[in-house]
Amino acid sequence: MALKRVLCVAALLTAGVDGLVSHSLNTRVVRDGRATTTLNMKLFDWKRREADESAFATVDSIIFTEDNLRPAPGSKQKKKRKGRGISAGQGATCGYGMRGQKSRSGRPAPPGFEGGQTPLYRRLPKLRGRPLGPGHKRVIYNPIKLDILNAAAEGSTVTINSLLEQKALTKSTKIPLNKIVGGGELTAKGLTVQMHAFTESARTAIEGNGGTCVVISPTTGAPVTEE
Repeated sequence: MALKRVLCVAALLTAGVDGLVSHSLNTRVVRDGRATTTLNMKLFDWKRREADESAFATVDSIIFTEDNLRPAPGSKQKKKRKGRGISAGQGATCGYGMRGQKSRSGRPAPPGFEGGQTPLYRRLPKLRGRPLGPGHKRVIYNPIKLDILNAAAEGSTVTINSLLEQKALTKSTKIPLNKIVGGGELTAKGLTVQMHAFTESARTAIEGNGGTCVVISPTTGAPVTEE
């Protein structure tokens, strides 16, 4: 009688273990005795990053709600607990080592320090001048006064080359752009002045004497249509 009870208990235990294993592994038993196992595993973050989920994880197939929103795998990490023992990974020296300048307290080196070589902020040239000076947004012109235009004949076209031919100006190679500015009295009438720029007073004086102000391009020298 006792032997029967022991055999019954052993059979029940074996059936229970087989049932648990088959349930956890989703085992399917075939009539001929062979078994096919479908293993369902939880995909951890490191496997999800490499897995191709485009077949089912698309914007059209997933309805985002408040209960299924979650950050991307690997984007959220636990805070590192420094100085809490070697088992934490950042214990003792907290990842700074035991020797060297970078392990000392305080700032190890000033900003821009490159180990003794000439740092970048000293290798680059300085941009001198005011914020509106040369090299910045301001355009520098060679000023030409109004009374210099009196050397031209009435009704003629005045350019920088014509003034140089008449020796009314000396050639300036430093500043390629020229601008007519106020200064002196304009007596010549009917002049067509072609320059890169004009001041308001110079334009008023030229047009007051029956002349025309034509702005030319700084690169091609062709007349520019003013809008």
